Amino acid sequence: HPDLHVEPADLEGDEALIQRLVHWARRWCPWTARDQDHGLLLDVTGCTHLFGGEVAMLRDIRSRFALQGLTARCAMAPTPGAAQALARFGSGAQLCGAEDVATALAPLPVAALRLDAQTTRLLDRLGLKTIGALSDLPRAALMRRFASLKPDRNPLILLDKALGKAPDPLNAPPDHRHFITRSRLPEPVIDPAPHLPALVDDLCTLLARAELGARRLRLTIYRIDGDWRALGVATARASRDPAHLRRLFDGKLENIDSGFGFDLLTLEALTSEPLPLMQDHLDGKRDPSADVAGLLDRLAAKLGADKVNWPQWRETHKPERVEQRVDALHGTPTAAPALLRERPLRLLTPAEEVRVIYAVPEGPPSQFNWRRVTYKTMRHTG
Repeated sequence: HPDLHVEPADLEGDEALIQRLVHWARRWCPWTARDQDHGLLLDVTGCTHLFGGEVAMLRDIRSRFALQGLTARCAMAPTPGAAQALARFGSGAQLCGAEDVATALAPLPVAALRLDAQTTRLLDRLGLKTIGALSDLPRAALMRRFASLKPDRNPLILLDKALGKAPDPLNAPPDHRHFITRSRLPEPVIDPAPHLPALVDDLCTLLARAELGARRLRLTIYRIDGDWRALGVATARASRDPAHLRRLFDGKLENIDSGFGFDLLTLEALTSEPLPLMQDHLDGKRDPSADVAGLLDRLAAKLGADKVNWPQWRETHKPERVEQRVDALHGTPTAAPALLRERPLRLLTPAEEVRVIYAVPEGPPSQFNWRRVTYKTMRHTG
C-alpha cells in the first residue's frame, strides 16, 4: 500500500524499552511488573489517593504515556487478571470495583483470561466463547477435562484468579540499586576538582560493599542561582578503582560552567554491574585485560567515545566478515572463537563453484564436484 510506512523490527530495542518502562512506572506505585510482551501491571493498592483517586490516576497514566509518544489502554480492577482482561479486551479505560468484576468480565472472550491458543481453540469448539459462558457451566465436568493442564493454562484456575477467588501475586522485579554520594559546601566555590576525590572514594566504597562496579558516572553541580550542570563519563568494563575513575574526569572539569559558584555536588553511578572481589597474582601483576580496558576508558574520555573502537571477532566462515569494529565502551577485546581457529588451508581468488551432493535432504554432504572431478566426502565440519 503506498501509504504504508514500514520500519525494520528492533527486537532488542523493544525489549529494553519495556524493561525501562517497568521501572519508570514506579512513579505511581512501588510494585510494577511486565505483562506479556507489551504490557505493564501495577499494584496501586494504597497509592491512588496520592493522585486524587482512581479516575485521576488513570488519567495521569494515559497522559504521561502520551507525552512519550505511546498509546496506553488502561484498566483498574481488584485483581491483575481482571485488569489485564479489561485493558486488552475491554472498551477504553475502565474502572471496575470488586462487586462488578464478574459482570464486567462476562462479555469478554475467553482469550482475555491469558489462555494459550490451543486452550482457546478447545473452548471455542466446546461453544464456550465468553468468560460468562465459562462461568455458568458446572465446574465438575470442566475440572475433569482440564485437570491435566498446568496452572498457567488451566482456564478454571485463571478464571478464579481473575475473580479474586485464588491468589495471583504480582511478581515485580527488584528495583535498580541507586548509588550516589553528595558533598554540601559551607560556601559557594567555583572549582569542583578539589572535591571530586572524596566523592569518588565514597562511591567506590558503596560499590565495593555491594560487589558492584560502575559503568556510567554522572557528576552534577548545583549552582547558587538555582541552575545545575552535569558531566558524564563511562567505562568499557565495570570498575570501582578510585584512581582510575578520577582520571576519567581529567580535562573535563574545566568545561563546567559554575556561574557565580555552587554549593552542592553529587556523583552518581547511573549504570553498575556485578564485580566480585578478585585475587591478584602472586607476583603482583594485574590481569592484562584490565589494563586494556583502562586504556580504552582514558582514550574515550579524552578523544570521545565515538573516536575509539577496537576489532571484535565474529563467528563466520567468510574471511571478509570475520572482523567488525565496535565502540570502545561496549566491551573489551576477546579471544577468537573456536570457529576461527580452524581456517581453510587455502582460499581461492576468485571463488570457484563447488557442487555438493547430499545423501539425504538437510543432511551432511556425501560428495562434491569441483573442477569437473567428483570427490567423496570423508569428513565435514559445520
